[in-house]
Parts: sequence; C-alpha cells; structure tokens
Amino acid sequence: MQASTYGSVNGKLGFDVQNQKRVLGFGELRNRTRTGRRNLFIAERRTCCGGLSLRSAAQVTGAKIAGLTMGSDGISVATLKARSVQAQASDGDVENLIPSKPQGKSSGTVLPYVGVACLGAILFGYHLGVVNGALEYLSIDLGIAENAVLQGWVVSTLLAGATVGSLTGGSLADKFGRTKTFQLNAIPLAIGAFLCATAQSVQTMIVGRLLAGIGIGITSAIVPLYISEISPTEIRGTLGSINQLFICIGILVAMVAGLPSAANPLWWRTMFGIAVVPSVLLALGMVISPESPRWLFQQGKFSEAEKAIKTLFGKERVTEVMDDLRSATQGSVEPEAGWFDLFSSRYWKVVRVGVSLFFLQQMAGINAAVYYSTSVFRSAGITSDVAASALVGIANVLGTAIASSLMDKQGRKSLLLGSFGGMAASMLLLSLSFTWKALDPYSAPLSVTGTFLYVLSFALGAGPVPALLLPEIFASRIRAKAVSLSLGMHWISNFAIGLYFLSFVTKFGIGRVYFGFAGVCLLAVLYIAGNIVETKGRSLEEIERALSVVT
Repeated sequence: MQASTYGSVNGKLGFDVQNQKRVLGFGELRNRTRTGRRNLFIAERRTCCGGLSLRSAAQVTGAKIAGLTMGSDGISVATLKARSVQAQASDGDVENLIPSKPQGKSSGTVLPYVGVACLGAILFGYHLGVVNGALEYLSIDLGIAENAVLQGWVVSTLLAGATVGSLTGGSLADKFGRTKTFQLNAIPLAIGAFLCATAQSVQTMIVGRLLAGIGIGITSAIVPLYISEISPTEIRGTLGSINQLFICIGILVAMVAGLPSAANPLWWRTMFGIAVVPSVLLALGMVISPESPRWLFQQGKFSEAEKAIKTLFGKERVTEVMDDLRSATQGSVEPEAGWFDLFSSRYWKVVRVGVSLFFLQQMAGINAAVYYSTSVFRSAGITSDVAASALVGIANVLGTAIASSLMDKQGRKSLLLGSFGGMAASMLLLSLSFTWKALDPYSAPLSVTGTFLYVLSFALGAGPVPALLLPEIFASRIRAKAVSLSLGMHWISNFAIGLYFLSFVTKFGIGRVYFGFAGVCLLAVLYIAGNIVETKGRSLEEIERALSVVT
C-alpha cells in the first residue's frame, strides 16, 4: 500500500546547495558551488519528488558528496566522502545519483524468517475473508439473522480495530523491536480468534473481532517493515511482495475453509478457531528469528547487529552492511522520531507520499470491485458465491505471483504505473458494460472480463508495491511510525469505501461509480509518474542518503 516530496519551492521539489542560497526546482537549471579548491559541477539537474537524476554527466573527484539532508526549503548537500563519483542521466531515478555496490553471493539464510513473518500476512488475509463465509451461519446461531445493524458491526469492527492497530504498530516496533512486537501481537490475534470461535453472544463476537482487527492492523505495519529490513538488497523486492501474496493466500484459505458450512451450520466456529494456530506459530517462530539489524544498530547494539547480519546475509557481508549503517547515520545523534516529527517540514513531504499512495490504492475501488463481483458473476450465469469469490481470489494470487517475479527486474515504479493504467482501462470497460446500451448483449461477459482484469491489474502493482516501497523510502529514524501512519490511511479509506459504496451506487448507479474509480486510477498514474522514486537495486542506506532524510 503522495504529493510532492522532499522539500519544496512554490510547491515544487528543490535543492538548497550547501553554502548557497539558490534553489533548484523542477525544470532544468544549472548550479555551481565552490568548496575550497574543489569544484562540483552539476549540469541540468532534474528532480521528480525524490526521483533524482542528472541529465548530463556529473563528476566529482576527490570531493565530499552526498549525505543529502532535508531542510525547510528543500534538500541540502551534506557530507559523504567519495573519491570519484560519476553519474549519467538515464531514467530520472535515485540510482543515478548514488552508485550501487556490487552484491556478492550471500551465505546467509533469510527465507525461513521471511516465511515466519508471512504467517502474519496469512492471518491478515484470513481474518479479512473468514467472515464472508461465516456471517450467515453465525448470525443464525447468535440470534442476529434479522438484525442488519449488528451484522454490520460484526463485519466492520475488524476494520476499526485494524485502524487502531496500524497506528500503534510503529511505536511498538520502535520501542520493543520488530520480533518482540510480533510476539506481543500474537496475543490479540490468538485471543480474538478464540473469542470469535467460542462466542455465545454477539457482544463477545464483536470484542473478538475488535482484538483480531488490532492484531491484523499491527501485522499490516510490521510485516513489510521487518521483511524490508532483513532482506538482501538484490532480492528485497521479491521478498517484500511475498507479503501481499500471502495475504491473498490467506483470503483464499478462508474461502476454502467455508466450504463445509453448508453441511454443518456450526462449522463457522471451527473457521474462526483455525486462526489460533498460525498466531501461536508466529509467536514461537519469532523467538528464533533474528532481530532487524537496522533496529539493533539504532539502539547501539552493534555486536548483536553484526550477529544478525551474519545470520541473514552471511559473514562475508558483515563489514559491508555495518559500513552502510554507519554511513547512513554518520553525524546523526538524534533519538527516534516522535509522531509530531512526521508532520514537520523536514519529513512530511516524504511521509505524505506513503499516505497518498495508500489513499489512491483504496479509492481506486478494489474493495468495491471485489464486493460487487458476486453480482457481476451472477449476471453471467455463475450463481455460486464461492465460485465467484474463488475466481477473484485466483486473479489476485496470479497477479501477485507475477509481480513478485518482476519486482527486482522491472522495478517498483513501472509496476505501479502499469497496474493503475490497467485498472483504469478495466474500470472503464466495466462502466461501459453497465451504461452503454450498444453493449447490452455483451454486458455479462464484458463485466466478468473487466472484473477479472481489474483484480489482476491491481495485484500486479497497486496491491503489493506500496507496502514494499514505503519502508524503502522512509528514513530509519521515522520508518516504523511513517509506515504505521500510511497503513492507518489504508484502513480509514477501506472503512469509508465500505460505508458509502452502496449509497453512491444507489444514488448514481454502478456505471457512474465505476467511471469515477477509473478517473481515480488515471489520477494515480499521473501522480506516480511525477512523485514516486525507483528504488530497485539500492540498499536502504543508499536510498536514505539520496532522499535526504538524514542529518
């Protein structure tokens, strides 16, 4: 799961070059600064909200560069020692500013620990999907079959809890560390699932759903955070996108778990009880999982950080990664950022990138499309709700699997652009299939095709990329809290769509609502093209230095 970022001049990105008052904004400007006998010539520098590029070659010999630090009026050049750096323009992205380091073969083992973290992603998807198959039967059992309001509370309480959880996950991760936060989070996940499975009243069910919601909210924040911080640079994109893949798998598992309900009306209790198992496994798995080396380094636990690096990346990478961590924090003695720091002029312009991305992700209509998919498939003769949900789930898993294989090859930004572009075209097809009379004979197959392509397009980028990209572009000092704030926008937007979607459909018609979603998707394409950086192939420390969020 972002307006212009990293310092502004009249609403545009700018650089405040050290010892100079001139500021470079969008467009092509020239600037020369003299430091002693050494000159730094940067010709026609073009910036795009954190995407940094050089249109002509820039060479620095025997000079001190980089360390770009955020000021109130833009990004200023701080200090990073380098003998010779050459940058040549290519695609307007951050990798053109800071040269990548060749990555040697790692002897570490990261996959098992990513797998443990992804138990949280499975729980995320499972708790989202489990109520769909269980609601009818639990409503009868708990005596609320005729009470739509209480049924709505059973469904929506999870989202309310998730909003609270997502906003607290970052603070917990900063205070206790990533692995201990996972262990603490297993408590509301397990208790919530147990209360739902054993509920004898709707009040107990709502409390259980609230606790489970808090758990998945915290999970939504710390799973991508932890995976990004323990993954080797060269496969960070692939591993990070696995988070979304396991969320989709969790939803599918919930759908499959609901199949015996028709034969056994009390099966819904087992459906909720199943979630206790991965919650316990998550807690146990994190006991043996290494802590994030970056968090350990920030806490001054250098020997423990080296041990974690050795486990994750191999002993041959310890020096390299520790040097990166020291370089990223060189000269910085600041404590962890507080919540109010996120809204300061120094950080807000990058933080709102994350907030905006998740806002656009939800307002593009994914939950509405999934919600309305059952009616769409029924119009095409697919009367089984389970079959309709399965088709949507298959499209989601297929797209996410493809995205995982492309993340470190095509890059994050290109996948986002292609994804939202495909979503816009699919929504337009859906809108026309409902409103254009000439297409009435073909409306059923066209609407099914449009829904399938929309979900597939979403899974190719808009679904997995935001949760992967944001931990990459946020500075270590604000990373956990900024991710939490962005995920909070995800849950708030999710709740708003669920609350008002049917009202808008009733007032304007499904065709016009879908046309509005298509417009949001096109807006997202324009926003991403102008405001999102490419981060593939760069370590978190390289990105942090380039995006000017360290002092």
